[in-house]
Amino acid sequence: MKRTLCLLVMMVIPWAVVGEDPPRRPPQYETRRVHDPNGIGKFYMGREIAMVMSHQAVGWLERPEREQEEKPAKLLPLLKLKPGDVVADIGAGSGFFAFKIAPLVGPEGKVYANDIQPEMLDIIRRRAKELKINNVVPILGTPTDPNLLPESVDLMLMVDVYHEFEFPYEMIDALLKALKVGGRLVFVEFRLEDDNVPIKLVHKMSERQVLKEMSVFPELRHVKTHPDLPWQHVIVFEKKVVESPK
Repeated sequence: MKRTLCLLVMMVIPWAVVGEDPPRRPPQYETRRVHDPNGIGKFYMGREIAMVMSHQAVGWLERPEREQEEKPAKLLPLLKLKPGDVVADIGAGSGFFAFKIAPLVGPEGKVYANDIQPEMLDIIRRRAKELKINNVVPILGTPTDPNLLPESVDLMLMVDVYHEFEFPYEMIDALLKALKVGGRLVFVEFRLEDDNVPIKLVHKMSERQVLKEMSVFPELRHVKTHPDLPWQHVIVFEKKVVESPK
Protein backbone atom coordinates (compact mmCIF):
# COMPACT_ATOMS: atom_id res chain seq x y z
CA MET A 1 0.00 0.00 0.00
CA LYS A 2 2.76 2.45 0.91
CA ARG A 3 4.67 1.60 -2.29
CA THR A 4 1.56 2.22 -4.40
CA LEU A 5 0.90 5.56 -2.69
CA CYS A 6 4.50 6.66 -3.24
CA LEU A 7 4.28 5.84 -6.94
CA LEU A 8 1.07 7.82 -7.24
CA VAL A 9 2.70 10.87 -5.64
CA MET A 10 5.64 10.61 -8.07
CA MET A 11 3.27 10.45 -11.03
CA VAL A 12 1.11 13.38 -9.93
CA ILE A 13 3.81 15.78 -8.66
CA PRO A 14 7.22 14.64 -9.96
CA TRP A 15 8.81 17.96 -9.01
CA ALA A 16 8.26 17.07 -5.33
CA VAL A 17 10.43 13.99 -5.76
CA VAL A 18 13.38 15.65 -7.44
CA GLY A 19 13.25 18.73 -5.20
CA GLU A 20 12.36 21.23 -7.92
CA ASP A 21 9.97 24.14 -7.55
CA PRO A 22 6.42 23.51 -8.75
CA PRO A 23 5.76 24.90 -12.21
CA ARG A 24 4.50 28.47 -12.14
CA ARG A 25 0.88 28.77 -13.19
CA PRO A 26 0.19 32.09 -14.93
CA PRO A 27 -3.21 33.73 -14.57
CA GLN A 28 -5.49 33.08 -17.52
CA TYR A 29 -6.27 35.66 -20.19
CA GLU A 30 -9.89 36.45 -21.03
CA THR A 31 -11.35 37.78 -24.28
CA ARG A 32 -14.51 39.88 -24.27
CA ARG A 33 -16.56 41.01 -27.24
CA VAL A 34 -17.76 44.16 -25.47
CA HIS A 35 -14.81 46.28 -24.42
CA ASP A 36 -13.20 49.73 -24.47
CA PRO A 37 -12.59 50.91 -28.07
CA ASN A 38 -9.02 51.81 -27.10
CA GLY A 39 -8.33 48.30 -25.81
CA ILE A 40 -7.74 45.02 -27.62
CA GLY A 41 -10.56 43.11 -25.94
CA LYS A 42 -8.09 40.94 -24.03
CA PHE A 43 -8.17 41.05 -20.23
CA TYR A 44 -5.54 40.11 -17.66
CA MET A 45 -6.41 39.84 -13.98
CA GLY A 46 -9.48 42.02 -14.56
CA ARG A 47 -7.68 44.70 -16.59
CA GLU A 48 -8.13 45.31 -20.31
CA ILE A 49 -4.90 45.52 -22.29
CA ALA A 50 -4.53 48.75 -24.27
CA MET A 51 -3.68 49.11 -27.93
CA VAL A 52 0.00 49.69 -28.68
CA MET A 53 0.81 53.24 -29.73
CA SER A 54 2.05 53.14 -33.32
CA HIS A 55 5.34 54.65 -34.46
CA GLN A 56 3.22 56.99 -36.56
CA ALA A 57 2.22 58.77 -33.34
CA VAL A 58 5.81 59.31 -32.25
CA GLY A 59 5.26 63.07 -32.26
CA TRP A 60 3.19 62.69 -29.08
CA LEU A 61 6.21 61.24 -27.28
CA GLU A 62 8.38 64.18 -28.29
CA ARG A 63 5.77 66.90 -27.84
CA PRO A 64 7.20 70.07 -26.22
CA GLU A 65 4.40 70.09 -23.63
CA ARG A 66 5.61 66.78 -22.19
CA GLU A 67 8.27 68.45 -20.06
CA GLN A 68 5.65 70.62 -18.39
CA GLU A 69 2.85 68.03 -18.15
CA GLU A 70 4.77 64.97 -16.95
CA LYS A 71 7.93 66.52 -15.42
CA PRO A 72 10.26 63.75 -16.70
CA ALA A 73 13.24 65.55 -15.15
CA LYS A 74 11.80 64.59 -11.75
CA LEU A 75 11.84 60.90 -12.66
CA LEU A 76 15.57 60.61 -13.33
CA PRO A 77 16.77 61.23 -9.73
CA LEU A 78 14.25 58.65 -8.47
CA LEU A 79 16.01 55.98 -10.55
CA LYS A 80 19.23 56.44 -8.54
CA LEU A 81 21.45 55.61 -11.49
CA LYS A 82 25.21 55.53 -11.25
CA PRO A 83 28.08 55.36 -13.77
CA GLY A 84 28.50 51.88 -15.19
CA ASP A 85 24.87 50.80 -14.74
CA VAL A 86 23.18 48.77 -17.46
CA VAL A 87 19.63 50.00 -18.04
CA ALA A 88 16.93 48.54 -20.27
CA ASP A 89 14.37 51.06 -21.50
CA ILE A 90 11.51 48.71 -22.34
CA GLY A 91 9.14 50.13 -24.92
CA ALA A 92 11.69 52.84 -25.61
CA GLY A 93 9.71 54.40 -28.44
CA SER A 94 11.66 57.32 -29.90
CA GLY A 95 14.30 57.08 -27.17
CA PHE A 96 12.91 59.99 -25.14
CA PHE A 97 14.20 58.53 -21.87
CA ALA A 98 17.04 56.40 -23.26
CA PHE A 99 18.94 59.51 -24.37
CA LYS A 100 18.37 61.22 -21.01
CA ILE A 101 19.68 58.16 -19.16
CA ALA A 102 22.77 57.65 -21.37
CA PRO A 103 24.91 60.43 -19.83
CA LEU A 104 23.91 59.36 -16.30
CA VAL A 105 25.37 55.86 -16.71
CA GLY A 106 28.39 57.23 -18.60
CA PRO A 107 30.59 55.55 -21.21
CA GLU A 108 31.11 52.57 -18.91
CA GLY A 109 27.36 52.02 -18.74
CA LYS A 110 24.84 51.03 -21.35
CA VAL A 111 21.21 51.69 -22.23
CA TYR A 112 19.32 49.01 -24.12
CA ALA A 113 16.58 50.79 -26.05
CA ASN A 114 14.11 47.96 -26.45
CA ASP A 115 11.00 48.07 -28.62
CA ILE A 116 8.86 45.71 -30.69
CA GLN A 117 8.50 48.19 -33.57
CA PRO A 118 11.50 48.30 -35.96
CA GLU A 119 10.46 51.79 -37.02
CA MET A 120 11.01 53.07 -33.47
CA LEU A 121 14.50 51.59 -33.42
CA ASP A 122 15.30 53.29 -36.75
CA ILE A 123 14.42 56.62 -35.13
CA ILE A 124 16.69 55.82 -32.19
CA ARG A 125 19.60 54.90 -34.47
CA ARG A 126 19.26 58.18 -36.35
CA ARG A 127 19.11 60.21 -33.15
CA ALA A 128 22.09 58.38 -31.63
CA LYS A 129 24.13 59.20 -34.72
CA GLU A 130 23.05 62.85 -34.69
CA LEU A 131 23.77 63.22 -30.97
CA LYS A 132 26.99 61.16 -31.18
CA ILE A 133 25.84 58.93 -28.33
CA ASN A 134 27.49 55.53 -28.34
CA ASN A 135 26.06 53.81 -25.27
CA VAL A 136 22.44 53.53 -26.44
CA VAL A 137 21.94 50.13 -28.05
CA PRO A 138 18.69 49.47 -29.98
CA ILE A 139 17.29 45.96 -29.47
CA LEU A 140 14.24 44.54 -31.22
CA GLY A 141 12.04 42.56 -28.87
CA THR A 142 8.85 40.57 -29.34
CA PRO A 143 5.52 40.75 -27.46
CA THR A 144 6.76 37.96 -25.16
CA ASP A 145 10.55 38.46 -25.01
CA PRO A 146 12.84 41.53 -24.88
CA ASN A 147 15.75 39.46 -26.26
CA LEU A 148 18.13 40.46 -23.49
CA LEU A 149 20.89 38.28 -22.05
CA PRO A 150 20.22 36.51 -18.73
CA GLU A 151 21.04 38.55 -15.61
CA SER A 152 22.57 41.36 -17.66
CA VAL A 153 20.55 44.42 -16.55
CA ASP A 154 20.70 46.53 -13.37
CA LEU A 155 17.49 48.48 -13.93
CA MET A 156 14.51 48.00 -16.22
CA LEU A 157 12.37 51.03 -16.91
CA MET A 158 8.88 50.91 -18.39
CA VAL A 159 7.38 54.34 -18.97
CA ASP A 160 3.69 54.28 -19.96
CA VAL A 161 4.14 50.92 -21.67
CA TYR A 162 3.31 47.98 -19.40
CA HIS A 163 -0.44 48.46 -19.86
CA GLU A 164 0.10 47.82 -23.61
CA PHE A 165 1.87 44.46 -23.23
CA GLU A 166 -0.13 41.91 -25.21
CA PHE A 167 1.31 39.14 -23.02
CA PRO A 168 2.07 40.83 -19.67
CA TYR A 169 2.79 37.64 -17.75
CA GLU A 170 5.18 36.20 -20.33
CA MET A 171 6.92 39.54 -20.83
CA ILE A 172 7.53 40.18 -17.13
CA ASP A 173 8.74 36.60 -16.72
CA ALA A 174 11.27 37.18 -19.53
CA LEU A 175 12.31 40.56 -18.12
CA LEU A 176 13.01 39.03 -14.74
CA LYS A 177 15.31 36.45 -16.33
CA ALA A 178 17.36 39.32 -17.79
CA LEU A 179 17.40 41.30 -14.52
CA LYS A 180 20.25 40.81 -12.07
CA VAL A 181 19.47 39.77 -8.52
CA GLY A 182 19.15 43.04 -6.61
CA GLY A 183 18.20 44.81 -9.83
CA ARG A 184 15.12 47.00 -10.04
CA LEU A 185 11.99 46.88 -12.17
CA VAL A 186 10.36 50.31 -12.45
CA PHE A 187 6.82 50.99 -13.66
CA VAL A 188 5.82 54.52 -14.62
CA GLU A 189 2.08 54.50 -15.24
CA PHE A 190 -0.58 57.19 -15.51
CA ARG A 191 -2.62 57.17 -12.31
CA LEU A 192 -6.04 55.57 -12.69
CA GLU A 193 -6.94 56.85 -9.22
CA ASP A 194 -6.84 60.46 -10.46
CA ASP A 195 -9.73 61.52 -12.72
CA ASN A 196 -7.86 64.73 -13.52
CA VAL A 197 -5.12 62.88 -15.42
CA PRO A 198 -6.21 63.53 -19.05
CA ILE A 199 -5.33 60.10 -20.45
CA LYS A 200 -7.59 57.44 -22.00
CA LEU A 201 -8.89 54.99 -19.40
CA VAL A 202 -7.16 51.81 -20.64
CA HIS A 203 -3.85 53.69 -20.76
CA LYS A 204 -4.01 54.33 -17.00
CA MET A 205 -3.28 51.90 -14.15
CA SER A 206 -3.85 51.98 -10.42
CA GLU A 207 -1.03 51.18 -8.03
CA ARG A 208 -3.20 48.41 -6.61
CA GLN A 209 -3.51 46.76 -10.03
CA VAL A 210 0.24 46.87 -10.66
CA LEU A 211 0.89 45.30 -7.25
CA LYS A 212 -1.75 42.65 -7.94
CA GLU A 213 -0.22 41.68 -11.28
CA MET A 214 3.30 41.52 -9.87
CA SER A 215 2.19 39.43 -6.88
CA VAL A 216 2.36 36.27 -9.02
CA PHE A 217 6.16 36.65 -9.24
CA PRO A 218 7.70 35.54 -5.92
CA GLU A 219 11.09 36.97 -6.85
CA LEU A 220 9.72 40.53 -6.84
CA ARG A 221 9.61 42.74 -3.76
CA HIS A 222 7.76 46.05 -3.84
CA VAL A 223 10.25 48.66 -2.64
CA LYS A 224 8.40 51.94 -2.95
CA THR A 225 5.85 53.94 -4.89
CA HIS A 226 6.98 57.51 -5.54
CA PRO A 227 4.26 60.19 -5.74
CA ASP A 228 6.60 62.86 -7.11
CA LEU A 229 5.27 63.12 -10.69
CA PRO A 230 2.14 65.12 -11.49
CA TRP A 231 0.37 62.46 -13.59
CA GLN A 232 2.15 59.17 -12.99
CA HIS A 233 3.00 56.57 -10.36
CA VAL A 234 6.64 55.49 -10.13
CA ILE A 235 6.35 51.95 -8.74
CA VAL A 236 9.65 50.26 -7.90
CA PHE A 237 10.27 46.54 -7.40
CA GLU A 238 13.48 44.70 -6.61
CA LYS A 239 14.45 41.21 -7.73
CA LYS A 240 15.29 39.03 -4.76
CA VAL A 241 16.63 35.52 -4.35
CA VAL A 242 13.84 32.98 -4.05
CA GLU A 243 14.86 29.96 -1.98
CA SER A 244 13.61 26.56 -3.11
CA PRO A 245 11.51 24.68 -0.57
CA LYS A 246 13.46 21.93 1.18
